[in-house]
Formats: sequence, structure tokens, C-alpha cells
Amino acid sequence: MADMTQCDSGEIFLAVEKPSRYTGGEINTIKKEDSASLLHFALAFPDAYEVGMSHLGLQILYSILNNLPEVACERVYAPWPDMEKELRQRRLPLCSLETQRPLAAFDIVGFSIQYELSYTNVLMMLELGGIPLHREDRGERHPLVIAGGPSAFNPAPLSSFIDAFVIGEGEEAVTEIASSVLAIRNRGGKRRDRIEALAGIAGVYVPGIHTRGERIAKRIITDLDAWRVPLCPIVPLMKTIHDRVTLEIARGCTRGCRFCQAGMVWRPVRERTPVILEEMAEAMLRATGHDELSLLSLSSGDYTLIEPLLKTLMDRYYARRVALALPSLRVETLTPMLIEEIRRVRKTSFTLAPEAGTQRLRNIINKGNTEEELLTTTARVFTAGWRAVKLYFMLGLPGEREEDLEGIADLAYKTLQTAQNRGQVTVSLSTFVPKPHTPFQWQRQIGIEETYSRHEFFRRRLKNRNISVKWHDARMSLLEGIISRGGEEIGTLIETAFHLGCRFDGWSDRFRFDLWEEAIRQTGIDPESYLRERPLTEAFPWERIESGLTREFLFSEAIKAEKGEPTPDCRTGACSNCGVCDHRTIHNVIAPADAPVGTFVIRHAGRGNEGGLEKSLRIRFTKLGPARFLSHLELSTALSRALSLTGITFVYSQGYHPHPKISFAGATSVGMESRGEFVDLRIHDPHEDLGLLTARINAVLPAGVTIATMRELNPRAFSLAELVVGFTYDLILPGDEDDGELDRIEAKIGAFLRTEKFCVTRKTNQKSVIKEIRSFVTDLALERTGRRILLSARFGPEGTVRPAEVLTGVLDLSQEAVHRIRIVKSGTLLADFADRADQQIFFQE
Repeated sequence: MADMTQCDSGEIFLAVEKPSRYTGGEINTIKKEDSASLLHFALAFPDAYEVGMSHLGLQILYSILNNLPEVACERVYAPWPDMEKELRQRRLPLCSLETQRPLAAFDIVGFSIQYELSYTNVLMMLELGGIPLHREDRGERHPLVIAGGPSAFNPAPLSSFIDAFVIGEGEEAVTEIASSVLAIRNRGGKRRDRIEALAGIAGVYVPGIHTRGERIAKRIITDLDAWRVPLCPIVPLMKTIHDRVTLEIARGCTRGCRFCQAGMVWRPVRERTPVILEEMAEAMLRATGHDELSLLSLSSGDYTLIEPLLKTLMDRYYARRVALALPSLRVETLTPMLIEEIRRVRKTSFTLAPEAGTQRLRNIINKGNTEEELLTTTARVFTAGWRAVKLYFMLGLPGEREEDLEGIADLAYKTLQTAQNRGQVTVSLSTFVPKPHTPFQWQRQIGIEETYSRHEFFRRRLKNRNISVKWHDARMSLLEGIISRGGEEIGTLIETAFHLGCRFDGWSDRFRFDLWEEAIRQTGIDPESYLRERPLTEAFPWERIESGLTREFLFSEAIKAEKGEPTPDCRTGACSNCGVCDHRTIHNVIAPADAPVGTFVIRHAGRGNEGGLEKSLRIRFTKLGPARFLSHLELSTALSRALSLTGITFVYSQGYHPHPKISFAGATSVGMESRGEFVDLRIHDPHEDLGLLTARINAVLPAGVTIATMRELNPRAFSLAELVVGFTYDLILPGDEDDGELDRIEAKIGAFLRTEKFCVTRKTNQKSVIKEIRSFVTDLALERTGRRILLSARFGPEGTVRPAEVLTGVLDLSQEAVHRIRIVKSGTLLADFADRADQQIFFQE
């Protein structure tokens, strides 16, 4: 696809399901003025936008790189299949969000590889970007392709496609990579010179250079407090998986769960000090307008000062309606105080991970908690008001017996009893995958049929309407096991699956196991040879990568697992001699027990005046240009966040689920522009001139959304629902219609206006219904000079007509033709009683 044309951001967005995945323009994005001296760096995430935007690592690197004046860093995410189809049909390249720069036009493309089942997406993005898949086929005009993340700890399966892998933590390494490549480019160096320079950077593995068994040690950030990023994270316009501020309170884990790759490879533990965390939390909340703050760590409850920190943040942000989340909590760290603080803002479901059903098996995997601790915790959770608990378990763990499966079922029933049979328990089951750099890397992974037999056991055993069972797709686990412990030959399997059509393999609705089976058949791969138990003498494909853990430590942990012997956490016990720490610069960093908490002083004015007067406002705003691709929910969220960013506090409704008092005059569909959208809202009086307030809000709204007028309402004002009875539209034609086509359109309009009834087929929720639309149209005309169709349509309890229905149903235009027509909501139809001049001026100006 090297002959693709430049990116086009027009009608292609109207042809896909979620245009806001690709439009960019989010709050806190950075666009640098293009210059020949800039190094162009693309951060690529091989999954959908809503997944990638929830990933903290990408936000960290984006901030670090764009803080370098000589680097312009932009983002690109895997296009959903509908967008991939459009790009291929139109011969358009995959482009960045910030400037629509083609992927092949960057100096460096850096992939974040979090999960083995995203590897086919890596190849898809390279191909769509006009970059040869194989590194040997790339020339001087192609970017360097690098990759990092947890999956890089076994780089072998992707080594044919990636020029260089960053092993370990990337904050320092990515800066060194950018500086090195820029320096060589500026002095006229060749592609080979740049690749050789990367090979000289600590923690970077270059397959084309490191061919003699060189060992590559991971990079470690020794002081998290020194890296206070990101303080201004990008705020997505669409709903993402984790739509919140993510604050990393600590990195690494020394609990020593023997199945957990993350706990092994991200050692040692490094905690941020509370005052730094408080400063970062405030900065990020003020920069984003988010209403949720997540305290991130591999085990949040292990943070030394978690109780005073959580209480401080709760007390500070509860009145601002900012919720706190602790996504990674171990059973034994859930104290009554933590539960009490969490219940102040969230009481949906509570997630715990016993992992195994018996104490014997928990000792084997070194889980470190007991059944008594689990049941004590769930009793407290249900007593505190939660009605649902999720329990995560793994199937096929080393040493598993039937009694362990019975143990899972027994735990589910006992957990339900702690709710006094008034709660809901969900048992979530996944297949154990032995991962590299863990004590279980030698172990066998059970096959699909073995997993299915265990699923059947739980179908029979867990029959209670208050207990539900869910499981991860065993076929996905099979592929994850093959790829994660595979060598360079697995690259051929991945490429074959890609060419057969595999994409988004981690998404159940996109997963095509039949195509993977065909790829396995074509490549001659024997799955069992990858699932098998490995002898202790076997050399692994990832042997050259040093995670810091010695082979002797992993082997000793494997032996202890066979004996069911636990290994204490080295944070509180003796050093386990894992090999990570040098006890000089690399060691566990624990926040001092006497570190001050709650001393950070907020030097900004508070949000609004929540205990004071209330004020009702009516706002008129535009939705033009790129904003036309926002859905109504995305538009309302962007407006609400902009108001929050300026310090405005909404008045909330009463009840169990309070919501801000805000109402819109109808919803404008995706693809439609508007010169006048209207919203009523009730806020706490900001004591500020409305003109100045309008300017501040406009400064943080997405491009194309601008508040034109804001006025205060008196208590007796009519609501928007009472005032607005319809809208007028300009349907602007492309301009290439001949007179014959215009005559045909005019004739169609005349015939429509002469009829009393006109029905179209409307699709709603995957169903088709017949809708009569003539009664909603108050006027329809063709303006030849302006090459536009003027539509006036009313609405009411029975609905309204959609402009697209007029174009396709009345004028008999194709969907492709409709995508070329600019639909603009141009005016408002008011109720007959709204005849006061100021009402007319506000709605029509």
C-alpha cells in the first residue's frame, strides 16, 4: 500500500461506527508547528482507541517526549475493522490523531505491546501505515519501528518485524532513543547508523545487531518521585474503558505470586511519597475535569500509607463529587477503614482474586492469603452495603487436583453465605498461562478440552440463582500460551494469521479461531509442543533478556512450589535473593511511615460556591467542523468537563443516584453540524461576569464547539422542552450536480409536498420499523443558487424526521451520496407562545 494518498479526514469518518476514535482534538493534546528540525515520534497502541487511551504508560511517554522541544510526539491507535476497510478501499494511509500525519512519515514508530493477542494488529498498523512488515525490507525512507511493554520480555515472536525492543521501564530510555536518532539524522547518518546507535543504549535489544547471545538487562526507574508525569493527561472525547485520572502510587510488587509475570518483572517496589501524590492528583484533576481518581499499583492496599492517603483524598474531593477507585486490592489488605472509605463513593460490585480454591494450592502459587481472610472481607463488604462480589480464579494451576475445583465451588457458596444470601456472587475463571520470567515458566499449560471439562464441572456444581459463572475463552488462552513462550518461528504463525484476516484477537466478537487454526495448519505449528512442560535444562527463546531475576531464584521458587512452601514478602521479611536489587541504587523504596500526609496546600480557588446561591443558565453553542463527528453523549460530556475545568460546580438531583441538573434541546446526530445547540443547567453561583466565564469555558472546549451566548434564567422561565418544537436545516450539496440532477431533486420535493403521507424504513436497535414522516415536515425547498436544500421539521412526543431520511427516502439518494452532503442545523422553531423579542433573538441570533 505504498502508493496510498495522503490522509483525508472528511467523509471517511461518516462511514465508520465511532468517528471520535480518529478525529483527535482532545483536551491537552499537543500539536507542534512542523519543522524540518523536529524529530517525529509516533506512539502506536495496537488496540482500539478506547483501550489505548486508558493505558497510563502511553500518557507518560507522550508527556515526556513532548516536553522535549526538539521532538513532536503524536498518537495512533489500531483502526477498528470498519475503518480498516475504508482506508484500504480509499487507498488512504493510517495517520496520527494530532496532525493526520501518515505513519510512514514519522522518524520513529513506537509500539506498546501489552498482550500477545494484539500482535496481528501490530502488523495491520504497519501495513496500513505504508511500512514494510519485515525489518529487513525497510529502507532509508522508512521509520524505525520499536516496541516496549510487558510482552517485550519475550521479543522473539515479533523479532522479524521490530527494529528494536525497549526492555523494562521506558521513561529514561525513550528520551535517550529520541536524542540519539535525532543527532544521527542531523549529521546525515544512514538507517544502519541509527539502528547501531539504538543497540548501544542500555536496555534496548536490537535483533539485527545483537546476534551473538548478548544479554540485555531491563531498565529501572529508581525514583518515581522524580517523574511527576503526566500532570496534564489527554482527556478523550469518547467513552473509554477507564474514563478517569490514573495516579500511579507505586510500581513493582514483591508479594511473589509465582504465576504473576508483572509481579516478577517489574520488581523492586518503589512508592511515591504522599505529598507528591497529593500534588499530582490535584494537578491532574484540574487539568482534565475528570470526576474519578484511580490509585494505581499492582497491589494498591500494600502502599505503606494507604489508609491516611485514601482518607485525605476522600475528604478533599468528596465535596467536589470526585470518586476514588482502588483497582488492585488483595484480600488481606482490605481493612475495615479502607472498606468504609471506599463505600462513600462506590457501591456497585467488589472484586477480589483468591486465584485458587484451597489453601494447599494457594501455598503452591504463593498467593499469601487465607480462606478466613477472604470470608471476613466479603462479610465486611456486604455489611457495608455492597450487593455484588466478583471472585477471580485460575484453572490448570501447577499441582491442581479435583479437590481444588471443589474448593472454588465451596468458596463461592461460603461467600454467598456471608451476604446472608441477599447478595450476588460472580465466579470468573481463566486458564493459567505459564509466562516467561516466572517460577512457572517450565510448567505445562492445560489444553482446550481440559479447560472445557473444568467448565462443565462448574456448570453442574454451581447451580444457584445468586451465583453466576463466567470464563475466559479457552481458545484465546491457548494462543496466548503458544505466543508468549514461542520463539522466532511464531512470527510466521502471526503473519499467516494476519494475512488470513485475524484482527483484534482479544475481542470475543472479533476473534476468529477458525482462521488461527488454518494458520496453525499452514505453518505446521504443533500447539502441544508449546504447551508442554519444559525440562529445567531447556534454553528459552527469551533467555537473552534479563528481567533482573536470576535463573537460580526462579528455579528455587519452582522447587518450593512443588513442596507447597511459601516465600515471604521481602518488604517485611528477609531478602529473597531474587537478583533484582544491587542494594545501592536499585532496591525497594518505601514511603516513610512518618511521612506527612494531608499537608499539601491547594493554592487555587475552590470549585464554585457549593454552599451558596444557585443559578440557572441557558447556553447557546455551536457544533461545527470536526465537532460534527461527536455523538450527543460525547458532546454533552465535553461540555460538562469544560464547565468543571473552569471551576463551575453543578447542582445535583437528590436520591440514590444523583445527577447534575442539565438538559439539552434534543440530540444532534453524528455527522451533523449545528449553528445553534441549547442547554439549560443549574450551577452554584460562580460570582463571575458571564462574558468572562464564557471566554474561559470556550478555551477548553473541543474545536468546533463554541458558546455563543450565555444568559441567566429566572425561576419562571419556560423549559427548553416547552419552547423548542423543531429545527431548520441546510442540506448543502457537494456542488458537482448538473441541472438534470437538480431538476430531479426539485421534482421529488414537489411530489413529497403534495402528498399527505410518506413512509420510510427506519432502523432502530437492529430492527426495521415503518415511520410516517410527512406530518413532521413543515417546509422543504431547493435553493439552486446556494446549492442547498432547506428543510424545516417539527418534533413532538411521537418523534420527528431525520434529515438523512429526507435525503434517502424522499430524494432517493444513496448512502454514499448522503455522506458527501453537509447537513447543518441552522435554526430553531419555537412554540407559538414564545413571541417575546428576547426569546427570538436568543434562539435565532
